[in-house]
Amino acid sequence: MARVRVWIYASAVFLTTIFADQNDQNVNPTAGVFFIHVLGRDYFQAGFRSFQEASGIITSIPITFNTNLHDHPDRPRWLRFIQRTEYHDGILYGTPTMKDVGQKIIEVTAVNRKTFETSRQNVIINVEETGELKLPYHVEFYVKNINVEEVLPLEMQQYFQDRAASIWGSNHLTMINITSALDRGGRVPLPIEGRKEGVYVKVGSNMPFPSCLEEEVLGGEQCSDQFGPSNCEDTFSPQFIIDWCNILLIDKSKPDSPEVELVPGDGILTDSGEYDPPPDFLEARDYYLDYVVTITVPLVIGLFLCLILAYIMCCRREGVEKRDAKTSDIQLVHHHSIQDDTNELRNLAKSRDGLRPLSTLPMFNARTGERVPPRIPFNSDTSRIPLIMDQQEQHSDPYPRIQPKVQQQKVIGK
Repeated sequence: MARVRVWIYASAVFLTTIFADQNDQNVNPTAGVFFIHVLGRDYFQAGFRSFQEASGIITSIPITFNTNLHDHPDRPRWLRFIQRTEYHDGILYGTPTMKDVGQKIIEVTAVNRKTFETSRQNVIINVEETGELKLPYHVEFYVKNINVEEVLPLEMQQYFQDRAASIWGSNHLTMINITSALDRGGRVPLPIEGRKEGVYVKVGSNMPFPSCLEEEVLGGEQCSDQFGPSNCEDTFSPQFIIDWCNILLIDKSKPDSPEVELVPGDGILTDSGEYDPPPDFLEARDYYLDYVVTITVPLVIGLFLCLILAYIMCCRREGVEKRDAKTSDIQLVHHHSIQDDTNELRNLAKSRDGLRPLSTLPMFNARTGERVPPRIPFNSDTSRIPLIMDQQEQHSDPYPRIQPKVQQQKVIGK
């Protein structure tokens, strides 16, 4: 019984260490209005046991967040998440629609990348209806010099709204949506200082569009990205660099055109008559002629090519006699001498004790075969003989001599 209690206690301690749950948090976004929720690293790392044991010590723990809808592998379509590095806070952001009204539970799991401890929390999102808030006029700006996490803080959103209000001439502006350019199909920028991903920022108002924005959009054909606006005052720079050639105006005050209802027909084709389906069986077809053509044509072509090749190789040859008649005598003698020397070397290779080859004798004439008797014995050691005979000393014997056997025995006896 004691062992069972120890095992239960150890299991409880282990599960408490690995899975530390935080209190649920409720948020109430409004449909059609931009929503943002920050997942603070300090809040989640306080639930790690390793952080609690190191109380009083300031540490920076690398933490990654995983978010998903309850009982689903991913988040709702309108909700996005971003965390630039393991040492930055995670951010949930997006704009719900009227179809998303209701309660959604988002499961957040924080993972300590050093100890692999986890801390969990449920974010309960209660999407409320818009009510009397109506924003029919939307303007979308493309900001080129900023990343999405840099414009998500509330102070940056307020600063952008103030800049847009100065152009609009109205303070009744609301942030509708913020989307990274990467989510719109943009390319990842090069890792160069100053390069940003870009952000699409949409603001809405109940006041009509200012005339300068309408003129800016109408003159989009003559717009140049290298210059500023031609009709509006650029109040965003230098904090925000706006692409004035990529401004989108959305007017929802006009009633939508009624959709044409599609009435299903009775399934009968009146124009082409009645449908005649193919029969259940197919007629027999003779493929003998197709087979003969498929086999015969390649064989005839191959035979024709073989005949042409045989004619070129056999019937177009000049012959040995015609070739020798066109060749000079000196070239023929040289060629025959090479053949004779080759045959002679082959015969010598078979019998090593034969005579010295003619080609190695001095003053050898390949045509006549005349030769001068060798000055050096055939069996003598030629390694000690100088290459130029005229350089040897006078009154000296250039050839090695063989001592008599009697003298060799006397030397050995001494």
